[in-house]
Amino acid sequence: MSGIIGKKIGMTTVYENSISIACTVIEAGPCVITQIKTNEKDKYEAIQLSYEEKKEKHTTKALKGHFNKANTTPKRKIVEFKKFKPDYPLEIGKIIKIEDIFNVKDKVKVIGTSKGKGFQGVVKRHGFSGVGGATHGQHNRLRAPGSIGSCSFPSRVFKGMRMAGRTGSDRVKISNIEILKIIPEQNIIVVSGSVPGAKNSYIIIEK
Repeated sequence: MSGIIGKKIGMTTVYENSISIACTVIEAGPCVITQIKTNEKDKYEAIQLSYEEKKEKHTTKALKGHFNKANTTPKRKIVEFKKFKPDYPLEIGKIIKIEDIFNVKDKVKVIGTSKGKGFQGVVKRHGFSGVGGATHGQHNRLRAPGSIGSCSFPSRVFKGMRMAGRTGSDRVKISNIEILKIIPEQNIIVVSGSVPGAKNSYIIIEK
């Protein structure tokens, strides 16, 4: 499983054979290999990639030393990729670009953090229909959750009961997204459909 870190730019439209295809534009890479983990030393194999410049004054001393080992400047986003197997040897400090991993028409997985919606009721959060009509003496019950359990038995609410609460801001993975276009000069990758997250949020693209 190889991958790269990127940032969601926004959505646009691509036309293929006069057919409009909604797509997402992602600025992916370039990423720097800042650590190579091995079975002998770390008990597992992985490649650590770092992405996007960060001011040195906003970086802790521990991270400064970590990036100095890779002969690179401080970065904002650090992600580990297991089973990172490209067609060339890997070394600390090497720069990974889009064209090194992906090709047009490849199917990829995209991981991001979905937009946060704040505290929401059951109708918006879980798709409830509400209690029902506004007749027969019901007042302000149109978007209420209804019954949440029995009274004397079991005398408690079961875990996992769908209720109002915080919505969104979750880690979401979408599979089988097709790469429509790669623009290596600008580190841009265009994928079909939508991907989780707001504009300028970090995205992980895996093969």
